[in-house]
Amino acid sequence: MKKVFKNIALYIGILSTILASSCKPEIEGLQTTAGQADFSKYIAVGNSLTAGFADGGLYLEGQKVAFPNLIAEQLQQVGNTNFRSPFFSETERNGSGYIQLQALVEGQPIMENVTDNLAYRAAGKLSKYTEDIENLGVPGMRLDLSTQDWFGALNMYFERLLPDSDVGAKTYMQFATEKNHTFFSFWLGNNDVLGYAMNGAVTNPTDPTTVLTETATFEQVYSGFIEALTTNDRKGVVATIPDVTAIPFFTTVTRAALIAAVKAESGQDVQDIYIMTGNGIPRAATDDDLFVLPFASAGLLGSTSVENPAPYGLHPLNPVESNYVLDTDEVASVQARVTAFNRIIKNIAEAKKLALADAHAYLNRVKEPGIMYNGVAINASFITGNAFSLDGVHLTPMGNALMANLFIEAINKQYGSKIPKVDASQYRGVKFP
Repeated sequence: MKKVFKNIALYIGILSTILASSCKPEIEGLQTTAGQADFSKYIAVGNSLTAGFADGGLYLEGQKVAFPNLIAEQLQQVGNTNFRSPFFSETERNGSGYIQLQALVEGQPIMENVTDNLAYRAAGKLSKYTEDIENLGVPGMRLDLSTQDWFGALNMYFERLLPDSDVGAKTYMQFATEKNHTFFSFWLGNNDVLGYAMNGAVTNPTDPTTVLTETATFEQVYSGFIEALTTNDRKGVVATIPDVTAIPFFTTVTRAALIAAVKAESGQDVQDIYIMTGNGIPRAATDDDLFVLPFASAGLLGSTSVENPAPYGLHPLNPVESNYVLDTDEVASVQARVTAFNRIIKNIAEAKKLALADAHAYLNRVKEPGIMYNGVAINASFITGNAFSLDGVHLTPMGNALMANLFIEAINKQYGSKIPKVDASQYRGVKFP
């Protein structure tokens, strides 16, 4: 196969990026109090965002700045005494491996995989960590799979946290509700939409993480999970699910960028990029269709083969495959499901008198128009936006600090607490070479 057009412009303005270290911290000067909540034993229930996953992997630096860890540091001022995380050791600090920015070549990012100091004890199995922990985040965890005991054997991040006797025998819900906690944060449900969306709304029958969870299932499991966590009048904070269009994974590779790449490299007056839609009919893409971030590095645009001499993506007889794009109908379907899930989350939070961190609204503000934090511009731009890591989905250390503050604000509002916020200016965005 011949690969033709790969120079897809992903971002501009590297030199104008404002570094976090140049900013002045916020000064709150408040008298701390726990209010109506007991923070003595705080647990964090969630997926990769809770675990500190970033840059396409789980590694020690990301674990340390996971937003629950930052919250727990602030909670020490109002009674929390011990918040433990399943940190990788220093010798295995790169965990599952991750990607980093190696260089910038004419404004284009060159990525490389970090493959030293990994934490694998065998192929697909990470080093075990079965000591007591309070950060229970498991990358890849979905709400619909939190009640399935077999998922512990399928997911290496969950398997790592379980004694061998519990692998394939204990559900995540059981694992998370046996900690004798006094307060909890709960951010599950993202992957019940995201896995489907990231695969271009293509469901793989052999991969349960690509399925779009049914609304009735979501409500039943969410309600049951929260019911278990709130027994004995225990309190907590829950978060809504972000809009997929608010993250760089879906907003970076645009139709305009693809066309510009073809024109720049070939001089062809290309007007259209052709996609395969969810109904199996190819058509010209519009600006409302969302290409996934990996398409930028796939090197497929304009490629030909003996089997199909039509240039890939530039001819209706060889359109961009469905798994690389969310077409407008699929975007609408995913957003409708997110809206339905968030309505359930808000209703349950209100009924249970729980704090609500509206991550959906907040990340939409980060996307547009963006926010300023002590002189730092924060937005959803890939690499330069400060909020999102190199995988275009998960948060940078600065993004985690801002998310911790969103949770803290919600806790203070609901329970009359006075917990100081994190100084996000002390945390970095994407690390430059």
